[in-house]
Amino acid sequence: MIDYSELIPAVVSISMEAGREILEIYRTDFAVRKKDDRSPLTAADMVAHSVIVERLERLTPTIPVLSEESVSIPFATRSQWQAYWLVDPLDGTREFIKRNGEFTVNIALIESSRPTMGVICAPVLDTIYAGARGFGSWKQVGAGEQETIMVRELPEGALIIVGSRSHHNDALDEFLEKVGDYNLISMGSSLKSCLIAEGKADIYPRFGPTSEWDTAAAQAVVEAAGGRLVTMDMQPMRYNTKASTLNPHFMVIADMSRDWSSLL
Repeated sequence: MIDYSELIPAVVSISMEAGREILEIYRTDFAVRKKDDRSPLTAADMVAHSVIVERLERLTPTIPVLSEESVSIPFATRSQWQAYWLVDPLDGTREFIKRNGEFTVNIALIESSRPTMGVICAPVLDTIYAGARGFGSWKQVGAGEQETIMVRELPEGALIIVGSRSHHNDALDEFLEKVGDYNLISMGSSLKSCLIAEGKADIYPRFGPTSEWDTAAAQAVVEAAGGRLVTMDMQPMRYNTKASTLNPHFMVIADMSRDWSSLL
């Protein structure tokens, strides 16, 4: 039986260490190169990857680690995993390159294809979000107190909708036309889902490509805060069930009392 009460503080510490390494590079004139899928890669991605993988392997030697930067692990191997760490060392590399601060370190524990614990560190914002099944979710800014966070009920007025800063598309515009009154917040990385978890927004619909490491930690935090991260058939996102690590389109929802599927 995994003891989240011991794991969460240790993983928070690991995420903060990776965040410090990222900030060291963030303050320099860093280079950017392209991966095979044309997505950007910086030295910060790789340094954070190395720190997180090494620390997690030391923390839990029997739990394997799958990071965005180690996706060459074949499905035949990882399909046998009952539990594993799923890591995005630098979520929001485009925002890192733009130097707008909207990037995060994401670490999730996956058990039986579901994220049961997640930690999200926003280095520039000096903010941590964490949550685990049965433990709830919390937020901490700097050296301040841990603040319990929860999703909010549907408001009587305009909805607050979160959209990707770098990936706005026609499908989102079509969705927004059906919503009614709303205010749109554009943001990068897992911070979009964190707004849902802490009760500052109502829904984040994603109609563009993402990978499993982009959503796992956020799903754990959102679900522990009372919300949902669901595919477009309204089922919880599942992980490591196929060879591809690409996600289907999804929505992060605070309050499920509305028929959100009618807007699709």
